Amino acid sequence: MRIALRGVVKRFGAVTAVDGATLDITDGELFTLLGPSGCGKTTLLRLVAGFYRPPDAGEIRFGERRVDALPPYERNIGMVFQNYALWPHMTVRANIAYGLRLRKLGAAEIAERVERGLRQVNLRGLEDRYPGQLSGGQQQRVALARALVLNPDILLLDEPLSNLDAKIREQVREEIRLLQQALRITTIYVTHDQEEALSLSDRVAVMRDGRIQQVAAPKALYERPANRFVAEFVGTNNFLPGVCRERDEHGAVVETALGLVRGRPGDGVVVGERCLVAVRPENVTLGAPADNLFDGRVAFVSYLGNALRYEVEMSTGVVLKVDVGDAWHHETLAIGRAVRVGFAATVALTLRDE
Repeated sequence: MRIALRGVVKRFGAVTAVDGATLDITDGELFTLLGPSGCGKTTLLRLVAGFYRPPDAGEIRFGERRVDALPPYERNIGMVFQNYALWPHMTVRANIAYGLRLRKLGAAEIAERVERGLRQVNLRGLEDRYPGQLSGGQQQRVALARALVLNPDILLLDEPLSNLDAKIREQVREEIRLLQQALRITTIYVTHDQEEALSLSDRVAVMRDGRIQQVAAPKALYERPANRFVAEFVGTNNFLPGVCRERDEHGAVVETALGLVRGRPGDGVVVGERCLVAVRPENVTLGAPADNLFDGRVAFVSYLGNALRYEVEMSTGVVLKVDVGDAWHHETLAIGRAVRVGFAATVALTLRDE
């Protein structure tokens, strides 16, 4: 089922929670709304679900049908909430069957759908337990099964993994993605966790203050953020402010506190105007030849597990983060040691200074 939003606005008093959201979500896509708390992502999801209706402006369509004034039960959606919303006095089986009973389906069909739902989320054998007898990950599977047995056209998930610990969160995340791909159900997923968004999604919309900042596939979002907010929110970046001195389709030269820096030309960067150079720590090297080279001293070292992060301070006071990926074979440099850091022009993105 395709979803289209056109200029959707939602206000709560003087606060505009969603400000002119326009999106096209394709059939079978897992589409993520990503952003910090209060950015409007859950409000937008609830507008799609029909919990807030109609929006103050704009329209929402499922396929060719306009739905923004319809109640949730007429939209054929499945919803998974952050807090699971399970009935504590009901068994797993009864929780999964709850929505089917509200639809007044026959006992045989309810039993068949519940059994299929239990299989889909790997809960067979636990159907007679109560939510209080389940782990957080198992409770989340019950909530997912309850949504799926309704055979929804669209699945909506509101921060479904935020209450789980890291290891279980990763496991359930993979299960959700595999199940969504197998069922090819159009899914909107809300999260503030960038790793979740990048690993799960076909595409991601980054939101800030009710507005959509960028919509892109995870790789494009990470490698070509549209502005500083996206570059800061998705992953870690070094930012070098400066003035663009040269720019063409092949590259840009920016005058910074470190001197001239060569990078990729970003959208909207104009010669003579202020801009930023963004380069990720994993793309900065120690002691290797590069298009951009600078001398500094190690100011701080932190072990991240999959990398060793150095903070290298230049004589101008500018600090660059440098990630060494092969920390196992790397001899840690002492604080105060003189080093040369560098990065290629192809990994340094120039952005408008907004």
